[in-house]
Amino acid sequence: MAVSPSTYPRRLLPLFLGLFQGALLLFFALFITYDEPSAQAEDTSLVVNQAYSTFPFFQDIQVMLVVGLGLLLTFLPRYGFSALTHNFLLLNISMQWALVLQGLLHHFHHGQIHLDLHKLLISEFAAVTVLISVGAILGRASPCQLLVMATCEIPLYLASEWVIVTCLGVLDVGGTITIHVFSCYFGLGVSKALFRATQQPLHPKETPTTSSDLMSLVGTLILWVFWPSFVAVLCQPGDAQHRAILNTLLAMTASAITTVVASSLLERDGKLSPGHLQNGSLAGGVAIGVVADMAVPPVAALALGSLSAVVCVLGFRFLTPLLARKLTLHDQCGIHNLHGLPGILGGAASVVAVLVAPKDASGSLPSQLSPAGGNASEVAEGQWGVRGVGGQALCQAAGLAVAIGASLLAGLLTGSALRLPCLARPPERLCFDDSLYFKIHEQAESPGADSSAEEGALALQEQV
Repeated sequence: MAVSPSTYPRRLLPLFLGLFQGALLLFFALFITYDEPSAQAEDTSLVVNQAYSTFPFFQDIQVMLVVGLGLLLTFLPRYGFSALTHNFLLLNISMQWALVLQGLLHHFHHGQIHLDLHKLLISEFAAVTVLISVGAILGRASPCQLLVMATCEIPLYLASEWVIVTCLGVLDVGGTITIHVFSCYFGLGVSKALFRATQQPLHPKETPTTSSDLMSLVGTLILWVFWPSFVAVLCQPGDAQHRAILNTLLAMTASAITTVVASSLLERDGKLSPGHLQNGSLAGGVAIGVVADMAVPPVAALALGSLSAVVCVLGFRFLTPLLARKLTLHDQCGIHNLHGLPGILGGAASVVAVLVAPKDASGSLPSQLSPAGGNASEVAEGQWGVRGVGGQALCQAAGLAVAIGASLLAGLLTGSALRLPCLARPPERLCFDDSLYFKIHEQAESPGADSSAEEGALALQEQV
């Protein structure tokens, strides 16, 4: 019996995932192991303390990514199953892929990679870039396209992060530049290349409903609660981590309040936009990450949180429609407003924070600005004293420029690859619909006379 063309995407997805997981099983069997148990009481105590201090943060981040971010993406009323499942699937794939690449690049010694919780955490940070980037093309890309995008983005992110943190020595403990800015412009580059100059009209299934907006807002609340763990987990325990938690909380409280003010003022009737609340309330957490562990005054954290919320709301209100008209740039989830603009603002704030930081007698940067606990790379301490304040400020600006330029170029190249017909991009009329990828019982059991022709075709596709 001949295979219907409509089943090819369904055959390709399990084939891709099966081969991927099989290859990783073989790699883990050959090269990845745990550290040998230590007989030294001091070493055992150190491992226990590290596990107990890190794992609660790790669990917070898991809740953020699996539950919070997943629910945030459910604002599309007929794409909730797909948004949650694809987010969950991409997190698992990207984390395993990043763990392998990180191990080969940084931790491959004597033919073995020794696995620990810190390496797993760093791999999860790399996976975050994928989860953010796919927001630009959510609903208009097939699962196969998303998997190929994740496969390409992880090594490109690791290369960019190595240049920014290791080579340039950029201070960015919360990933504002290395994660948020990179992933935003990578996703926009993919979107531009994938859809090219085609103007994407408003899809009839694209408009949120009350229930979908409510679910998305619940996701925002979960992300808001756990965000300080995301920023502070890689800080040195003690004063730096304490500062990071406090600064993040202050910035996010300011962004939540300012979002309400800005959204109300921009609407003629003074009502609030759910989209503004879902995104603007989180903008402070994006912007503060780069300076969270620095010795900035509390008022600076509040000011940065407020400014980030303003630029986020203004971006949704004015910049996104402008980019869609002038550049035919499609940004489904508004990642430019939540991650790109606040990320650039945070990067600029880090330049100012370095320039105005108190210096010691030799004119070097203080210990509060050391790169301890940087995103994923180990950097030699004392590096900043050689550069001085002006040199470090220049490096912060250069790191921001590298993140934007490298991610845009990499995204454009990746988006061009995603245009391959074998990756089964859905036709426009079938976008934003779970029925293309999930067995929806109501439709599968009885398409019915009242169902539209499109829904009937989708139900028949599921029965092939």
